[in-house]
Amino acid sequence: MTTANEAQREYWNRDDARHWVDQQARYDEMLEPFGAAMLDAAGITSGEHVLDVGCGNGVTTRSAARSTVDGRALGVDLSEAMLERARALALKEGVANVSFDADDAQTRQFTPEFDVAISRFGVMFFDDPAAAFANIRSGLRPGGRGAFIVWQALPANEWMAVPGAAILEYVDPPDGDPTAPGPYALADPDRVRSIFDTAGFRDLSIDAFTAPMLVGGRGTLDDATTFMRNSGIARAMLDDKPANLQERAIAAVREALKPHLTDEGVQLGGATWLVTATSS
Repeated sequence: MTTANEAQREYWNRDDARHWVDQQARYDEMLEPFGAAMLDAAGITSGEHVLDVGCGNGVTTRSAARSTVDGRALGVDLSEAMLERARALALKEGVANVSFDADDAQTRQFTPEFDVAISRFGVMFFDDPAAAFANIRSGLRPGGRGAFIVWQALPANEWMAVPGAAILEYVDPPDGDPTAPGPYALADPDRVRSIFDTAGFRDLSIDAFTAPMLVGGRGTLDDATTFMRNSGIARAMLDDKPANLQERAIAAVREALKPHLTDEGVQLGGATWLVTATSS
């Protein structure tokens, strides 16, 4: 018998996912505009209790904890390694009103104790999104708020489309259902509306938010190329291919990124949906 999100639990605790921990500072810098937009939409105030779903290395959880001051923030994620990093960073930064649990937001037994639920790219990986968001809603107090940021479709995201097109000159595109758990599972606003309606949320708003982003954070062209080579999608497309083909594909990625190099690093656009809703 399988459990909910078993494949995701396995993936995020494999060596394949170490990239997210090893490159934590680069990811946090790269994704900072999107986390900031999500936190602004959440409107966290002092004394509130905050749930951060799929918190990863915990940067948005710690930010939420700083905003709530007299309240607290709980980060939940499947990855033990990322949560270990999150706890270490909270201790280093002196953020005391934060905690982190290794758990699945789709199945965790919540009580209605949270004023706000947030997520920066952590809610696209559920086996059953409607069940997951209904369960998240069960952890919100009446009138509680949700603020989640998710990727728009891949073609709208230059930071993936540009290097991805270079790789596809050498390999076939991966098969798969675009609605399956993964980065773009919530890219269709109509699907998001259906999920949130089924989950019992109200006052749903889905707003486009786009921003330039530094691929792999600040650094050189080679830094950005190496960062993309070690990403999960590039590894999935290239790791089983002959070494000489891998080398040619990554050289093509470097050339594709080169026109976008700035003084700070490789800059490409990111496109997201900022989803807000209220617990009924």
